[in-house]
Amino acid sequence: MFKLALPLSLALLAIAAPALMAVPARAADYQANLGPMPLDDETKAVIAGRGEATASYDGKTLTVKGSFRGLPSNATEAHIFLSPAIGVPGKQVLDLDVTKSTSGTLSASTALTSAQATALRTGKLYIQINSEKAPTGYEWGPKGTLWGWIFPAHETVGQNVPQQDHWFIPQLDTPSR
Repeated sequence: MFKLALPLSLALLAIAAPALMAVPARAADYQANLGPMPLDDETKAVIAGRGEATASYDGKTLTVKGSFRGLPSNATEAHIFLSPAIGVPGKQVLDLDVTKSTSGTLSASTALTSAQATALRTGKLYIQINSEKAPTGYEWGPKGTLWGWIFPAHETVGQNVPQQDHWFIPQLDTPSR
């Protein structure tokens, strides 16, 4: 009986293995809160507005959807940047479609490289929307009107309410993602 059970179990494993390997990675959800980055009193007049975006990653494709409002001039472009660390300006890696207006939407659906997927999981990707009147750039920092880091989806609490849990620093929680 033992001799028959072993070949049968191996046969079942051989049949089931390809199906198990074909299961796609669990989709992961992310979000970004887009806000202004006024650098000084002069730039407050040309850098303003708010926005939000959600992103979903299925193991191959990143899908981003969002909206913005209150820009002091029309949006000109939007991109995803790769940063060396949260809060540090990085390099442009992906383009987003954006409404060329003071309020509108942004979106993209694109495949990620393995390095970009790792950056997404560790909180090193951010969205930036540029506008007509935004400064062209500073040696030490970004140009752009609105920007926000793409973090794992989490409950958003009201103003002046402390945020609970460890979602804010995803690079410290990478083993579970």
